[in-house]
Amino acid sequence: MKAEYGELKDRYGEIRLFPENIDDLWHLRHLIEPHDLVFATTFRSVDTPSDKIRPEKLEKRAVRLGVRVERIDFSEHGMRLRLTGIIEHGPDTGSFHTINVETGYEISVIKQWRPVDLERVERAVKASVYGVIHILTIEEGEAELFRLRQYGPESVMTLVAGSGKGAETDTRAGFFEHVLAQVNDISGPLIIAGPGFIKDDFIRFAKNRSSASVERAIVVDTRRTGRGAVQEVIGKGALDKLIDDLQLSREVKMMDEVLLRISQGGAVALRAKGSQRGHRSWRC
Repeated sequence: MKAEYGELKDRYGEIRLFPENIDDLWHLRHLIEPHDLVFATTFRSVDTPSDKIRPEKLEKRAVRLGVRVERIDFSEHGMRLRLTGIIEHGPDTGSFHTINVETGYEISVIKQWRPVDLERVERAVKASVYGVIHILTIEEGEAELFRLRQYGPESVMTLVAGSGKGAETDTRAGFFEHVLAQVNDISGPLIIAGPGFIKDDFIRFAKNRSSASVERAIVVDTRRTGRGAVQEVIGKGALDKLIDDLQLSREVKMMDEVLLRISQGGAVALRAKGSQRGHRSWRC
């Protein structure tokens, strides 16, 4: 999530929010409440002279609307947040309109911000790297891959093989090969977790095949597999350290980009807007 703070007087005012992934839409679902005023650029049918001749073909144009929200609907599968209410600012004042918020869609929210709301915005901005983290849990003949979301772990893949403790080596190797095919395309951080030595055997297998994703993986011992293992990983604090490292890396890259643009005479705008709780908005 990207956030830019306007002037907040006694925590009342405008915050511009730019959701980057489904986690951010989930955060917005909990930040926006009935009676909040939301501004967005949206499409709405606008009367033109030709409409009176052919009213069945109304033209839709991009307009800036301010909607007083009455209903909020969130769909994690559709990756969309729907905000329905009455137009207070813009064309057709007094009419109902629905703003469909998707990733990459900027909105401005004007409301009385509670401390818990501002903390959630801060958490969403900090965790914008969260969705790139994967956790692979593995034991003999069973593996599950999760992508971390702010609302919980999302299962990406479950693989069950017919191999057991007395299985032939080829059977286990085939199982490892299938698992490796699933994780090889992961470009972000990977955590490999599970009980016993199976995860270690898999890591050796993957390294022998020069798997870049496994080479940089973090290994965590857990008593369980599946979602239980994900909970243990979080409980042991491995995730917190990883997120802090990712955020630091992201900030270093942003500063490198700023210095590069300055050296080349390019456009750079660094703004520290809004003194609310020390929040800042940085843009290049």
